[in-house]
Amino acid sequence: MSTGISNTAPSASSGSKRRRKTSHLKEVPPTQELRDSLRARCEAVADRLDRSVPMSKDELEQISRRTLEEADLPESYLGWIMVMISGSFWRHELQAVPPERRLFLLPHCLKHAEGCPAEYDEFGMNCKECGACSIADFRGLAEDMGYRVLVAEGSPVVMKIIVGGYVDAVIGVACLNVLEKAIDKVLLAGIPCMAVPLLSSDCRNTKVDEPWVDQMIRTPYVPAKQQTRSYVHLMRAASDLFQPEHLDDVVPRVREKQPVGGDPLTAQAVAEMDAVSATEHIAYDFLTRGGKHSRPFITLAAYDAMAGGDCTGHEAAKSLAELPESVRRAAMSIETFHKASLVHDDIEDDDAFRYGQPSLHKTFGTPTAINVGDYLVGLGYRMISDRPGMSASSSEAQLDVLDCLAAAHMRLGEGQGAELLWRDGTELHLTPLDALKIYALKTSPAFEAALFSGIRLGCDKVPDADPKEYRDAIRTFSRNLGVAFQILNDLGDFAGDDHNKMMAGQDLFGGRPTLLWALALESLNPTSKDKLLALASPECELPAAARLNQVRALYDKAGVFETALRLVDKHQQRAEQVADQIEPEALRRLLYYLVDTVLERLEMPAPAVVPLQVTVPLA
Repeated sequence: MSTGISNTAPSASSGSKRRRKTSHLKEVPPTQELRDSLRARCEAVADRLDRSVPMSKDELEQISRRTLEEADLPESYLGWIMVMISGSFWRHELQAVPPERRLFLLPHCLKHAEGCPAEYDEFGMNCKECGACSIADFRGLAEDMGYRVLVAEGSPVVMKIIVGGYVDAVIGVACLNVLEKAIDKVLLAGIPCMAVPLLSSDCRNTKVDEPWVDQMIRTPYVPAKQQTRSYVHLMRAASDLFQPEHLDDVVPRVREKQPVGGDPLTAQAVAEMDAVSATEHIAYDFLTRGGKHSRPFITLAAYDAMAGGDCTGHEAAKSLAELPESVRRAAMSIETFHKASLVHDDIEDDDAFRYGQPSLHKTFGTPTAINVGDYLVGLGYRMISDRPGMSASSSEAQLDVLDCLAAAHMRLGEGQGAELLWRDGTELHLTPLDALKIYALKTSPAFEAALFSGIRLGCDKVPDADPKEYRDAIRTFSRNLGVAFQILNDLGDFAGDDHNKMMAGQDLFGGRPTLLWALALESLNPTSKDKLLALASPECELPAAARLNQVRALYDKAGVFETALRLVDKHQQRAEQVADQIEPEALRRLLYYLVDTVLERLEMPAPAVVPLQVTVPLA
């Protein structure tokens, strides 16, 4: 097996070219005849593809463009064709999943808007069989066959349902905008998925090719072994690491062992415990609460990629059971550090809730919460420093992982410290280079630690693997991925992110340093710059909505959204250049997957471009 940095040309799945925007390429073919013809063509194309691994987003786009060219059809159908080909690609895997392990998604916008009697709950719309629209008919058919059914629009609960182990495949109906995001979050993970696009995206009394939906629901069950590799097994394994019984198995508590992870923990319940045991109990309980567990997933997936990729194949259950305890400990330690940082971040930002429950400092007080965060830091290092627990890996690998985690921890502290000092200071000027330095320190180390820990432990399985070569490459990859991610996160905050924050402008009103702010200060004339500084001042008496609108207008004037997105493209290309050269192929595929799923583009205003040549410095 070849390892390290390859001298061969980049693979066909490489995305090193500049990403073309496809947000405007979402027209639906206008006639039933044309749609039927194109669907048949897409099935024929998909049947010629290698189904051993999921397509990358670039591969899917390239294949879809060729399909359109061969059919002599306009580029504007690209989004629709991508959905058709991806669904055709997965239809055989879908057949291998019994209906009771399938999830059927329906959108709100299929309802009859006038007088719809349905009510909503946390999981979507509770449809009533009034006969006014087709939702009840589809739902009834799917439920009769054993499907789980969810009436919701692009809900993040879908991945939670999948990772939770409730379903193994998804079918659905949605507009092309929602389906494009599903390609990132669901299809690239290797989850069998088929969808029928809506015929319009006006979200009111819209229509769909109903015979197609009926046929999709009736997809027969044909038992077969998994053919296409899937990251879902590793996602579920990462989540399972923080089940109470697994925590106590890998890192047993040394104090009292009262149950954790049940009802919300209260100050009164803790007050009744032995005082020495309380900190450990709060910390373990917090580890079981919520989270996407993306960091432990990355560690497990990186190790598996080095070890041959068996945890993504049809014998994943057997391979996951054989994962060394040292790898599990490394994955758990990184999540433990992350949870410690969340406790401290909530205190620093005075956030009231975490995972739908009061944050620790609101429940137990700030001093106790700080102490619990400190305990979690110690626990994270103890998971790795314990030689008997790490005995499945060499002592050299153990020390390398410890060194990487310590270096990452220090850089994270520097980045967070720089942000806090700027936020709490009186000087609001910030250069783009300063912002990017903070991003590189604050965001990138988490990706680096998660990736390198898995790779380094996997190097023990690969003859002649050079850990230093991997570490240098992963540091470059993670720095660029982390910076691009943070820029997109700031854009999402400014635009309002339904999955993460309740309203737009939280970074602005919270006084946190962002690249958008720095770009605006650098590009605006003195009068506009003074106006921007006044809008950010705590003494500004304008209502929040008015302040936000005026700041947005100044950002538009400075062209910061377009400039920020161009910087995302630049850092993404640099991350992909590393991925292009990495070996083995399974690790290269994981890096591509992270790029495609972590860097989710937003629809942002794109006014006149303001040239700015700035990139993140070496950390």
